[in-house]
Parts: sequence; structure tokens; C-alpha cells
Amino acid sequence: MRLDGRVALVTGGSAGIGAAVAEQLAEAGARVIVQGRDEQRTEAVANRTGGVAILGDLAVPGAATKLADAALDVHGHIDIVVANAGQGWSGPFAEMTAAEIDRLVMLDLVAPLQLVRRLLPPMLDRGTGHVALVGSIAGRTGVAGEAVYAATKAALDVFAESLRPELLGTGVAVSLTIPGVVDTGFFAARGRPYDRRRPRPVPAADVAKALVGAIARDRAEVWIPGWLRVAPALRALTPGLYRRLAARFGEQVISRPG
Repeated sequence: MRLDGRVALVTGGSAGIGAAVAEQLAEAGARVIVQGRDEQRTEAVANRTGGVAILGDLAVPGAATKLADAALDVHGHIDIVVANAGQGWSGPFAEMTAAEIDRLVMLDLVAPLQLVRRLLPPMLDRGTGHVALVGSIAGRTGVAGEAVYAATKAALDVFAESLRPELLGTGVAVSLTIPGVVDTGFFAARGRPYDRRRPRPVPAADVAKALVGAIARDRAEVWIPGWLRVAPALRALTPGLYRRLAARFGEQVISRPG
């Protein structure tokens, strides 16, 4: 898809991967609509990209549909939707509250589904569009201490894989970007900073470059970094060995940090 002149909605665009995606889409000539919760940061990204800011919390039921309607009002249509907004939670599953589970599932899974549900029909009517979903290596392999987050990303992964063949021949494409550890505020916000020496976090701009490249080239799936493909392949081919390695080297969480 040519990006010049296209209208792109980027959720979670106030910082991190979302901000980098908005900036790179704008550099490619797209007209950007930036969604975020923080007014100052969202407005700052919109100003840098010559775009429009829309504020809202996608963890609130119904917020995704309201966002879609507000975004459609800006330019009359949306060519590209980047469902990037998300949040993590670190700690034993048994210590999660019902409210924490609801918020994580709403933000990381239900909101993207509702956003695509609202924006997809107009794309189909126009015969063009791109749905860009942001997954995670956690959704392919699982991560101890992040069971709900991993489950939402696994569901989003299968959603992309299921939606893609439905849209063949319609002019609307679906891509899934699968990053590993990214240098953003995600880990601090989830309740525990990333404290490993390996693998080293990749810059958010690198993930954005891969995601924007997938849109431009109509690629179904991209991994950042590419070597991460080894982990799910090992899990599929030798599940017993994979589980032994995961138990030995995987992220083990005894209690949630205060």
C-alpha cells in the first residue's frame, strides 16, 4: 500500500512504539490521527506529525467504538488502523484482581477487536485498507508471571490469522508485528522493570520501521528481532525440551513487586 496521502489511526500513540509509528507514517506522507490517554504527550505527538489528537482510555467499555467514530469524523475515512495500545501486568496470576484481569483483557484484546469491527466495513466498501495489529513474543511462547497478557496477545495473533483469509481479494490487508523486548516504558508500567542483560531491548523506532514496512509491502507478519522465530519453532518441534528450558531460564515471578 502506498502511504502518501493515506489516513492512519494509531492507538497508544502518545509514547513508545505508537509514537514512533505515528512519526514514521507521517514521514511517509500519511495523515495521522493519534490516540492516547495522556493529553500533553498525545498532543505533542500530534503536533510533531502534523496530525490530530484524540484522547480516550480504551480500557473503558465502548471507548473503542467511540474512538473509531471520532476518527472517521476527522477526514471522513480511515485507510490504516494501527491497534497498538496495550498494557502489561507482572506477577502471579493468583494475585490478580478481577478488575485487573478485566482491564487487561479489555485494553489488549477487546478494544482492538471492537476498533477493527467498526473500521473494517468502510474499508471493505472502499476496497482498500490495512489492519496492523501489534502482538508479542509472549503470545507465541507464553511468559511466566504474565499469563493474562500472554493470553490476550495469543488471541490477537489467532484473530489476525483468521481474519486474513476472510479478506483475500477485498483490497484490505492484515499484518501482525511480533516484537520481543522493546525499550519503552512498558516494563515499568506493568509493575516490574526489565532487569535482564539478555536479550537487549530493541529501540521502539526499529519496531515501528518493521510495522510501517509491513503496511507498505503488504506483509502478513514481521518479527523484531528476526531470531525470535526460533522460540515458537522450538516449542512446536520439541515441546518437552522447550518446557524444560523455559522452566530453567524463563521469567519466574514469586510475588508482584510493590
